[in-house]
Amino acid sequence: MATNQMQKPAAGVRLSDESFITVFMVGILVLVFALASLFVPNFSTAKNIFNLVTNNWFVIVLGVGVTLVLITGNFDMSVGGNIALTGVLSVYFVQGVNVSQNTLANGLGLPYVVAIGLALLCAVGVGAINAFFIAKLKVPSIIVTLGTMMLARGAAKVITQGAQRNTSLPDIFGWLGSLSIPGTSIRLPVLVMISLIILAYIFEKKTVFARRIYLIGANPEAARLSGINVAKYLTALYLVSGLLAGITGILLASEYKAGVSSRAMGYEFDALVIALLGGVSINGGFGSVLGMFVGAIILSVVTSAATGLLLSPDWQFTLKAIVTFIAILSQRYALDRRKA
Repeated sequence: MATNQMQKPAAGVRLSDESFITVFMVGILVLVFALASLFVPNFSTAKNIFNLVTNNWFVIVLGVGVTLVLITGNFDMSVGGNIALTGVLSVYFVQGVNVSQNTLANGLGLPYVVAIGLALLCAVGVGAINAFFIAKLKVPSIIVTLGTMMLARGAAKVITQGAQRNTSLPDIFGWLGSLSIPGTSIRLPVLVMISLIILAYIFEKKTVFARRIYLIGANPEAARLSGINVAKYLTALYLVSGLLAGITGILLASEYKAGVSSRAMGYEFDALVIALLGGVSINGGFGSVLGMFVGAIILSVVTSAATGLLLSPDWQFTLKAIVTFIAILSQRYALDRRKA
């Protein structure tokens, strides 16, 4: 007589390396937060914790695109310049036509929705330029994206004459930046950040597209030999990264009601740092957007603690560099020990 045998449950489920590093960095976050709470008064209050998560929404939004590109083994250093250009264009497009003798007060007088659409199109255009040179012409991504960063910021400086545009704006211009959930302090940019983290997490875990970009990062030649159109995937990711930079630029311009050519200076490096802090490999093929988010909170805790300790900007910068260096070395050591 045949007998049915119960299958024994697994003794335990082993975390993937990406999940292990994310959990490890959460531990680092708890440690850094505990140390900050010891030395900085009122650091662990609910209001401060909320601010730690939400105040750097712009870098996290950028980090989503930068992380996905980095997983393929490529860089996108153009996002800071792209933010400046998109914000400046969104202002220039809606400013009134010939309303002042000051040229910085005059624009194209377009409807707000049209202006936003065109500005986003320009942001995606920067991504398209990156994709063309990197995916089609095989130019190293670090060179191309540093070039487009300077090109975008240079164009923003030309349009603003090296300053900013903040006059002759319709009342609706500041609506997006100030929109919030009624009765709360949660603004639209924070909701955009949360939505992107959730969508990126689902994308990484559930889609064939994500599995293929991990393969591209781990072994581009194997990806090509398996029939993956590497250029198509890189193009899509650079377009997404450009779009996210554009959305960030529009939201910041709306929040401050100004298009500033110097806005987002260094944001591309901050986005890269939080990705690396979160365990994304600079060589590609490893990491996650969720890890990047944890890295962003670690950097936010360190920055806030340095401000609370009244450190000078120079020492704040040094402290962030030291913590970043130690955290990345720690995750590398933990991963090597795990594989031993």
